[in-house]
Amino acid sequence: MALVAGVDSSTQSTKVVVVDSDTGKVVREARAAHPDGTEVHPDEWWRAYQEATANGLLDGVEALGVGGQQHGMVTLDEDGEVVRPALLWNDTRSAHAAEELVHELGGPDEWAEAVGSVPVASFTVTKLRWMAEHEPELTDRVSTVLLPHDWLTWKLTGELVTDRGDASGTGYFSAAADVYRPDLLAQAFGHEPEVPRVLAPSEIAGTAGDIVVSIGTGDNMAAALGLGMQVGDVAVSIGTSGTVFGVTDMIHPDGSGAVAGFADATGRFLPLVCTLNAARVLTATAAMLGVDLSTLDELALAAPQGAEGLKMVPYLDGERTPNLPDATGSLLGMTRANMTPANLARAAVEGMLGGLGAGLEALRAAGMRIGRVKLIGGGAKSAAVQAIAADVFGVPVTVPEAAEYVALGAARQAAWALTGQLPVW
Repeated sequence: MALVAGVDSSTQSTKVVVVDSDTGKVVREARAAHPDGTEVHPDEWWRAYQEATANGLLDGVEALGVGGQQHGMVTLDEDGEVVRPALLWNDTRSAHAAEELVHELGGPDEWAEAVGSVPVASFTVTKLRWMAEHEPELTDRVSTVLLPHDWLTWKLTGELVTDRGDASGTGYFSAAADVYRPDLLAQAFGHEPEVPRVLAPSEIAGTAGDIVVSIGTGDNMAAALGLGMQVGDVAVSIGTSGTVFGVTDMIHPDGSGAVAGFADATGRFLPLVCTLNAARVLTATAAMLGVDLSTLDELALAAPQGAEGLKMVPYLDGERTPNLPDATGSLLGMTRANMTPANLARAAVEGMLGGLGAGLEALRAAGMRIGRVKLIGGGAKSAAVQAIAADVFGVPVTVPEAAEYVALGAARQAAWALTGQLPVW
């Protein structure tokens, strides 16, 4: 039995699982928290990784892979020092920069054809434009631009490498053509910094001591690996963000910007719709009602479908899809009769799921056939979410066993790099 490890460096924490490479069984795991906020020094990710892997967690591990939050902008100078704290995917200060870049290339259809996606504030390319406009002295110092998972792989191995899955979320890499677009990178940033080499899905990035380190990937791509998704499968993940994604053999550029044309971690594609407002809609509503999440579930399930006309538009953190970074949330249809805690809880669950349901419709419009949905993420543990999702989505919903699917996917990729064969768990 060989042991492999998978790392999920997410927005909120680092999670590490150690797995039997033959069966996929988790034999031990640990986690460490990240600071809150939309920008963070990358050293905090390294601190959390070291904390999570302390006390012999990696003893006997032969290979390791890193799955990391997509889009984040990590900037290094020529000595490899971090120039400024990383801007994370959920930092929306670059919304105007996104509008500028879309206009400069000729419109959203041109961007969709060029790189598979229309840039919004979450994309790395827009954060680079914001930095160039607002921090020119720091911009001049930047020699290399990385994504969060790239930076962790570099810290482990000393190699500047990435995979096509995570690279496809930058806004300057074409998943369809498998090439960087240095012209778009230079247009956004004013000069062309170094970017990581793109390796094949099963390649080895390097070593960390005696441990083989796989190329790694973005968190959504790793989740698809962890779920064992095949062509035609669709997953809805309810975490800090909400994501709707499926595996396909072909990509269809979406000029509307709703569907991002990402690559997956196996050589195929992962069209994806992302919403900013997901599980935190539930926690915010529970806090407003002064209850815990289990009580919120009970309240939501006690209310009728439709919450007697009370509707929540849950854009509590702005929104990415639709692209409304400055939007706020709303409660609509309020009457004296329907303003009850139960209806409010139900409206929060239905409103949050409604945004994800719109993502399913966008995937359908992009040519995907959706027969069923796999519901994952922290928010999928909610009894109300599980009960209400099928009604909102209009298709059967399955809830796989709760697991750290991003970390499991990273571990599965590590086993692939170690043995040359993608294991079936």
